[in-house]
Amino acid sequence: MSSKIHFFNEDVDFRFKHKSIITKWITSIVKSEGQSIADINYIFCSDDYLLEMNKEYLQHDYYTDIITFDNRESLDESLSSDIFISIDRIKDNAQTLGISFETELYRVLIHGVLHLLGQSDKTKAQKAQMRKREEASLSLLQIPK
Repeated sequence: MSSKIHFFNEDVDFRFKHKSIITKWITSIVKSEGQSIADINYIFCSDDYLLEMNKEYLQHDYYTDIITFDNRESLDESLSSDIFISIDRIKDNAQTLGISFETELYRVLIHGVLHLLGQSDKTKAQKAQMRKREEASLSLLQIPK
């Protein structure tokens, strides 16, 4: 059976490591929520690429680390999404937060999935809940040293 989670680069030279471990981790989080995955496409890109998408599709004129497009026709379908992630933002966020690039990258990967699973982050309380769920998810990830 082929993976339902795929990783692509748009305008960055980025080598994503541990694809099979990350795929299993994301799949297990989704299953733990009683959901399944039809297809999730992660597209790694630059700040400028994501800024243009943010302007065009969301009418937001600012940099962001992630944009998640939910491609389902209804919420009772398996997850189907294109998730765009700015490698530039991940680097900057990791530096600002004093954490590794990988830790921030994994947090953002699961952040998009949590949105697909219904977690919002519009209010302060929702943001706190999102962070709690991100941390809980990250605690389940086992990347070999």
